[in-house]
Amino acid sequence: LAGRAFEYYSEDPVVSGEMAAALINGLQDQGVGASLKHFACNNSEIDRTNVSSDVEERTLREIYLAGFERAIARANPWTVMSAYNPINGIQAAEHPWLLTQVLRQDWGFDGLVVSDWHAVKDRPAALLAGTDLDMPESGPRSAALQAEVEGGQVPMAVLDHACLRMLRLLRRAETGAALPAPPMNAAAHHALARQIATESIALLKNEGVLPLPKTGLRLLVVGQGAVEPVIQGSGSASTRPSRVDVPLDEIRALLGHGCELVHLPFPEDAEATQILLQHATRADTTLIFASHREGLEGEGADRDSLALGAGQDALIDALARHGAQVVVTLTCPDAVEMPWMAQAQAILACFFPGQGGGAALAAILFGDANPSGKLTVTFPQKIGDIPGFLSYPGENLHHAYSEGIYVGYRGYDQRGTEPLFPFGHGLSYTGFRYDALTLSTDAIAPEGYVTAQVTVANTGQRFGKEIVQIYIRPLAPNLRRPVRELKAFGKIALNPGQSGTLTFRLNARDFSHFDPRDGRFVLRGAGFVVEAANSSRDIRLSAPLSGHHEPAPPVARLTKTPANLLLADPKVAQAVQDVLSRILGLSAAESLALIARCRGSFLGLYDTLSWYIGESLSEADLQVALDQAPPEFEYLALSAGPGAAMDQR
Repeated sequence: LAGRAFEYYSEDPVVSGEMAAALINGLQDQGVGASLKHFACNNSEIDRTNVSSDVEERTLREIYLAGFERAIARANPWTVMSAYNPINGIQAAEHPWLLTQVLRQDWGFDGLVVSDWHAVKDRPAALLAGTDLDMPESGPRSAALQAEVEGGQVPMAVLDHACLRMLRLLRRAETGAALPAPPMNAAAHHALARQIATESIALLKNEGVLPLPKTGLRLLVVGQGAVEPVIQGSGSASTRPSRVDVPLDEIRALLGHGCELVHLPFPEDAEATQILLQHATRADTTLIFASHREGLEGEGADRDSLALGAGQDALIDALARHGAQVVVTLTCPDAVEMPWMAQAQAILACFFPGQGGGAALAAILFGDANPSGKLTVTFPQKIGDIPGFLSYPGENLHHAYSEGIYVGYRGYDQRGTEPLFPFGHGLSYTGFRYDALTLSTDAIAPEGYVTAQVTVANTGQRFGKEIVQIYIRPLAPNLRRPVRELKAFGKIALNPGQSGTLTFRLNARDFSHFDPRDGRFVLRGAGFVVEAANSSRDIRLSAPLSGHHEPAPPVARLTKTPANLLLADPKVAQAVQDVLSRILGLSAAESLALIARCRGSFLGLYDTLSWYIGESLSEADLQVALDQAPPEFEYLALSAGPGAAMDQR
């Protein structure tokens, strides 16, 4: 529902990070700086400068920060822009943990941090937190900063560091401006826009009706979007196109001998509906340009539903019940509901396709191009299926991210909820067979990596492109984890009958999860399954991989630490057995039996022992025994047996 969803890449941080990094590198290779935004958790436009995004650290690290981390590691943008919203109660532009510890210390970012426009509420606090440049210029905020610098509350060294980063940015800009720039070529740019749109449109459903024939076709086109295309969303992301392809004109241009084309707007009353149904009866195919409700989303406002524009759902249903062969093209900022999905013969998701979208759509409709786009978001059957539905949009200026790490497909998989269309879904006019998945090793270890190779064959009669998705499925992890997570993807172009191989490098981080107790990403799991997939719900090949359990932080060896935790360490258990034998004179069998009784206790170790032996052993003597036990118990790897499936659920 996010009002700026059309500005964002994906519900998955790997897709977001890879796509962002590619764009940043493309810009900065030409001497044009990129600003990565909005850092972080700007996921709703509802009172966006005041509502706190309340997110636990593991969710932040694995989902909402991971895309930024990947983009920065692969592309090093000149600037990062902080978000409007507070995060866990602290304004993002004034958040030292976010801007200094995570961004600069953990990730090594050395560029400039710039605020969103008027996002800074306390300029001295923002500078101390790591915001170098406050935008736009504000006399009152500058005066407040100057006063605290002169008063000593803001050290001059902090100001110097911000100034140095500003100077480095200016030098980068001057260097970039000196690079030779090719002349503006609007025709070449438009051709590129068409190519991007063609490869981005996703074919969601096709019951054999697409591609359409170019001769002898009687085509009814319905909807204003055919003549007045919506190519982009509103707000600060809007651009002025050099030209715009009109879909109806591009469709007409591809029609050949004996074709008839009628275009009608969406009917506004019963009479107009009957006229449209009569035209549909005479047509071979009815092509509907459906769209979300315009004007209800954009900067400053979220969508209030996933519904299409007024009357569109009912019209599509009526046409299908009338016997029409219905092809629906969707222009939308993100997922929409489709109560008529089962009745439509074909569905194309164009999202906001840009200025070349009209020609791209026509090329796909008539088979001049083969669709290869894949969904970067999950389409739910209904709004209530969205993992974060129950806590959105928050109350009392706090929005709890209650779904935690189970965002998007992770949440649908974990709850066993069937989506309308899964993450990564997208059909083709040809077929692809996944022939082989090979791994370079049979185990993953810290600092190690695995090379996965996937061989794919085009089994159809058309040239096509396939996007292979690599997921990791953990077995018996020490913390709850999603059923599977995307870790890599790649695109391959194949002629009919041709095979090709894609190679993916997966490092230890791809198999790791963030453990808040350690404060870092850790590799802990009995094993993993590497999956090659057509979508998150269409796994084609899989290969097992042995896991690894990094040492966990030791349990505090105190008499009040729960017995079940302490006695899980065999070295502690031995120390307790020794003190029971030495002080109480218990035999080895008696002390072992007593320890076995205590293993399941949630009480402190001393209280648990006292339950059975009274106060014959002093708490001080027990603490001495714990202090003298050999250090460094390490968690043992769990076996991936029958319990692994239960752990996974």
